[in-house]
Amino acid sequence: MHRKNFVAKTLTGLTEAVKRAVFAEHYARLPGLLQGLDPRGKILTFLALLIATAVTHRPEVLLGIYLLTVVLALASRIPLVFFTKRVWLFIPLFTGAIALPAIFNFITPGRPVFTLVTLAAPINWGPFHFPGEITITEQGLRGAVIFILRVATSVSLSVLLILTTEWARLLRALSALHFPRVGILILGMTYRYIFLFIKVAEEMFLARRSRIVGRTSTREQQRWVSARLGFMLNKSYNLSNEVYLAMLSRGWNGQARFLDDFHFQWKDAAWVAFTFAFIFLIVFFAS
Repeated sequence: MHRKNFVAKTLTGLTEAVKRAVFAEHYARLPGLLQGLDPRGKILTFLALLIATAVTHRPEVLLGIYLLTVVLALASRIPLVFFTKRVWLFIPLFTGAIALPAIFNFITPGRPVFTLVTLAAPINWGPFHFPGEITITEQGLRGAVIFILRVATSVSLSVLLILTTEWARLLRALSALHFPRVGILILGMTYRYIFLFIKVAEEMFLARRSRIVGRTSTREQQRWVSARLGFMLNKSYNLSNEVYLAMLSRGWNGQARFLDDFHFQWKDAAWVAFTFAFIFLIVFFAS
């Protein structure tokens, strides 16, 4: 099978990035449970769930909140595999690498659960002290489980909010809740111009492929990509200046304006009441 070259792989990655973003926006338009709620209520309740996730130290509470996100994803017509992949592909790579050392007794002392290595004598190496037995401790395992569950639950809540809310409505809701308007404007423009530059990069790669006959070396491809990265950086800088001047010429005075067309209905009130009742029951009664 013919292997893809460096440029082809990069072009495929750019195309997949656009497809994933458009596909995710598709879920926000489905007639699901969370899609039909007022974005302002969703932001406030999800923020409350994030705070509850951050302050609790009980794994069963974290597991309960995580299971709630799974149920809400299914009720919002988001495929479970798609939802869990967006969360758990990130967890092992970053969170697991951070939490793994904490399970050992030289990091977290405690009751040993499993002995890994028995040394002839304790080892002192600079600020580190390794006891005669390297073990996995109960306290370390508990701390690692809590940390992984906390990150997984927080990421799940964030992903669920974004998947069930169109980006424009999410920004308008943030504005209605009096979040800093400059920050909202930066988020909106960043989201929009990411797609613009991905499209420009995709067109550059396609133009190069249409003009290349035969094979090129990997070093030459990497050199071309490096040059294009410099071009994109220069283009983004010039475009930012042009956009700013265009905004000034159209009356920009430093204040972003958003049209609010939200209507807080009975189902939004029911959702808010359910969320805070759930937080109260699972956090305070389980403590």
